[in-house]
Amino acid sequence: MKTDFDLVVIGGGMVGACLAALAANTREFAGLRIALLEAHPPSAPPPDNDVDLRVSAVSRASERILDACGAWSKIDARHRCAYSEMVVWDAASRPRAPGSIHFSASESGQPDLGHIIENRRLQWAIYESAALRGAVTVLRAELSGLELDGNAATLTLADGRKLTAALIVGADGAASSSRKLAGIETRGWEYEQRAFVTHVRTEHAHEYTAWQRFLPAGPIAFLPLADGRSSIVWTTTPDHAQSLLECTSAQLADELHAAIGGVLGTVEASGPRAQFPLRLTHARSYSKPRFVLVGDAAHAVHPLAGQGVNLGFLDCAALVETLAAELAAGGTAESMAELRVLRRYERWRKSENAVALGLIDGINRLFSNGSPTLRWARQLGLTAVDRSTVAKRFFMGRAMGTAGEVPRVVHKPG
Repeated sequence: MKTDFDLVVIGGGMVGACLAALAANTREFAGLRIALLEAHPPSAPPPDNDVDLRVSAVSRASERILDACGAWSKIDARHRCAYSEMVVWDAASRPRAPGSIHFSASESGQPDLGHIIENRRLQWAIYESAALRGAVTVLRAELSGLELDGNAATLTLADGRKLTAALIVGADGAASSSRKLAGIETRGWEYEQRAFVTHVRTEHAHEYTAWQRFLPAGPIAFLPLADGRSSIVWTTTPDHAQSLLECTSAQLADELHAAIGGVLGTVEASGPRAQFPLRLTHARSYSKPRFVLVGDAAHAVHPLAGQGVNLGFLDCAALVETLAAELAAGGTAESMAELRVLRRYERWRKSENAVALGLIDGINRLFSNGSPTLRWARQLGLTAVDRSTVAKRFFMGRAMGTAGEVPRVVHKPG
């Protein structure tokens, strides 16, 4: 059956746009008709250096994936902050003391551990890539219906239009409507925690270091920004998060100073603030004939390790690699939508994501409590990891996205 498109990506956020651009920039997809369905495509960010509250810690693996789709070079160096150190410690300890871990890029053989980048600038860079601008049709519409059958996938848009495609990719976030319309269930739970976010100036320079301290209610992180400020992500109780939204700037500054143990000196908190609920979800399956999930539509994770968008970018690279292999072997747009092909991607990424979700959830549960026994065990464990080259390399590899079974594009030098 002749379809309107060979591949339609539903959701044009960072992950969905990355998938469309990466496919369009992959040799095996030449000649295929690719569309990106997004009701509200981004507009150009302001030219000044104002930093939006929504930022991501972009891993080494993600940098390579973004480079492969032509987006990395579109991110102005003024708007990304490389960090070369990471210091993690328990509430009862101090940085670089027993009960803490110090990660350094020099130990990994890499120039840095990752970059802190605004989501809006990252998304815009992908939309500005030559691959997306030149070979992807952007459809400004919302999805209202989805039918999957042996001949084609049929999308019904909110304006009444109907489109057909060989393969649909659901990349429309944790509340994915495409996943629900495809009949794929999820499992997971709500955390009794909220993430409070803001940006602050500190007395001492952040030294291009990501600082994270585990408190009984949840971790607080000071992430370095290119303008010298730090982005705050504080996981805490819902009531406390609300109080942080409502208190005075002076009160907030005092709380942040105390929460991070004063490592960066006095704090100036005068910018915007926000909070959002936290949840873990994992789709029971990632694929059906003609339909497959990537990113938060497949899995949503606690933010303590900053892995959400990075796992999504790895999904994109793995799916494109899997589909490209089918096309290279003589397959067609029709055959790449078959369940036997999509299952290869699912087996690959579902197992890798399950490891990441389990590890992050376990760390959150281990550290987010005030048990004296667990406090002793945490300090002992952190000290042991800090003294073990093998253990540190494992955690750094996971954080940078270069460990485990990763797509080929992640292995390129640089």
